Amino acid sequence: MSEKTSVYNPFNLKVLCVLSLGHLATDICQSALPAILPFLKAKLALSYAMSGAILMASNITSSVIQPIFGYLSDQKGKPVLLPIGCLFAGLGLSFIAVPESYWAVLLLVIVSGLGIACYHPEGFKTASFFTGSRMATGMAVFTIGGNIGLALGPLAPTFIISHFGLDYLPLMLVFSMIFLFSLFFAWGSIGHTRRSLAAKGKARKEIKRGTLVSVGLIIAAVIMRSWTHFGLMAYIPFYYIDYEKGDPLYAGTLVSMFLFGGAIGTLMGAPLADRFGHKRYFIFSLALSTILFPLILFTHGMMLFLSLGLVGMALISSFTVTMVMAQELLPNNLGVASGLLAGFAIGTGGIGVTLLGVIADHFGVPAALKSIMALPAAGLVISCFIRYPPALPSLEHEK
Repeated sequence: MSEKTSVYNPFNLKVLCVLSLGHLATDICQSALPAILPFLKAKLALSYAMSGAILMASNITSSVIQPIFGYLSDQKGKPVLLPIGCLFAGLGLSFIAVPESYWAVLLLVIVSGLGIACYHPEGFKTASFFTGSRMATGMAVFTIGGNIGLALGPLAPTFIISHFGLDYLPLMLVFSMIFLFSLFFAWGSIGHTRRSLAAKGKARKEIKRGTLVSVGLIIAAVIMRSWTHFGLMAYIPFYYIDYEKGDPLYAGTLVSMFLFGGAIGTLMGAPLADRFGHKRYFIFSLALSTILFPLILFTHGMMLFLSLGLVGMALISSFTVTMVMAQELLPNNLGVASGLLAGFAIGTGGIGVTLLGVIADHFGVPAALKSIMALPAAGLVISCFIRYPPALPSLEHEK
């Protein structure tokens, strides 16, 4: 057994499920924004570039700056970031339809983004304390909440807006309220474990240059993966609402199918990664995504739903795997590792959506959608050069 897992609690499904519920409540705010954007675009007469800037502000505040919160988590260890982060994420998103000013909307997006950034590093770090020796599988329980939240994100606001109107968007706050209520019953276990681990302490290990290079390559590959991920989330609604003049609810359902496929892939992929190796599974995930992506461009009807589900299953299933890889490479900096992978890498990839907005403004929405196809292939090439498992003597090696 590795030094890391020897000081951690056994697998605790109850706490992981509560933390997963918080992951759902925060990630639903992140994935709801692209589905709301077409309605905000019409209300405020925004260009595609301005809409992309809203997404960029969301990604920078919710993702890119997460390592800062991860650093604070490693230095101080603040579980109170969990309820605070989830609450602010919900408040910012829920009231985004109220202002008549573009800049006020941007401010609310930033508030929601900071809440998301606040929750994730502390959430991933706390979840890792309860995975026991089944690191990828345990982390998958926490991650699945985020996957479900991302999948429900496009559906929930589209349903509310279609049936009640944009003014009823504050109903989205109910997800954060449910988590805060559930967290109350798990707070004792979380606090006790944090105090126990702090008392035991951990031996510091020098971070080797090769380790940093490997972490950098993981980040680069995840940027390609997340650019694909957010690009599809943003431009499937634009394509079917603005270009095809289709039903907004249908467009939201397509995005949800893509994300529900990712949730299924996460549950299926984590045990396989624990068994066959994290790096091997990551490469397999990107290779399969590259092969399946063209199906999205050439299928229709039910086959399109199936294609999006399969692409989501292949692409998103490696999220847990890359998180575990980063935490194994940086065992003394779990908050920073979580912030880098769940935040900086994903957020930096999400910024690419702004570039897709420029492509859409100049060459059309179909061109922006097709340009996404090269991204998972680029991630596949990068992933082949990652040196993993880590060569540190304190960490067990994958077979």
